[in-house]
Amino acid sequence: MTIPLPPPPLQLQSLPPRQGVAWVRRGFALFLRRPMGFTLLFVSFLFVALFVMSLPVLGPIVVMMALPLLSLAFMVSTRGALGGKPVHPGQYVELMQGRQKSRRKSLLMLCAVYGVATALIAAFSDWVDGGRFEQLHLEMMTEGGDPALLMKDARLQFGLVLRTVLTTLLALPFWHAPALVWWGEQGAAQSLFSSWIACWRNRGALVVYGLTWIALVMGFTLVLGTLFALLGARELAGVAALPAGLMFSCAFYVSLYFTFSDSFGWSEPATSDEAPKDQAPTNGAA
Repeated sequence: MTIPLPPPPLQLQSLPPRQGVAWVRRGFALFLRRPMGFTLLFVSFLFVALFVMSLPVLGPIVVMMALPLLSLAFMVSTRGALGGKPVHPGQYVELMQGRQKSRRKSLLMLCAVYGVATALIAAFSDWVDGGRFEQLHLEMMTEGGDPALLMKDARLQFGLVLRTVLTTLLALPFWHAPALVWWGEQGAAQSLFSSWIACWRNRGALVVYGLTWIALVMGFTLVLGTLFALLGARELAGVAALPAGLMFSCAFYVSLYFTFSDSFGWSEPATSDEAPKDQAPTNGAA
């Protein structure tokens, strides 16, 4: 019987910008190997989130608090899938089991901080744009509404930019934080700091990563719209957008693991039942 060796310590890596494209490619590749499992993992979260969102006042905040767990569940599932293990919704429960109490406490702390910070950003942005963002939602959901006219409002435009900037700044410290708690055994504060440093060091790769996703989604939307327009069935474009949105969302969450594993040189000794594949080369450790 072979006793598995402990995993190597996390070491911050410096990656070239082109690694951002590789993250997207590897995320799609693994998703296409387990499409049903990853889709069910994502849909189960959406189902619970829709129910929780119906709760007054606290519902949306609780959903926001759960997003770090969603990203970690996908990272754990991705790592397992690389080793041939199944992907299933029960892995949400496993996140709260089988680990030290201190790690669970740190994860819950991350969730609480993320939820409160998101709520504060939303409240501040609503105050800045005078509620025009909420009005935009109503215009888009109301038949005969004219959201294009509202989009010309300078105060709404500034509010949208502010939301984007603040949300991006919030995402950076939380990008790797759940994984650093789970595998790196770091506390909540340390994981946020380490994640921020890793994102800053590999900012070129993250920018390329984000631009690649934007290009893919916009390109797919353009091709889809053009195709259905040529077929004279524009109304079907919305129907096709739902499975496409699920595919892109799942592939994105799958790719999160690769952003973490490459940024911190995270891998375990190759074994017969778990061996991360397609490991990117690293360019030095911190």
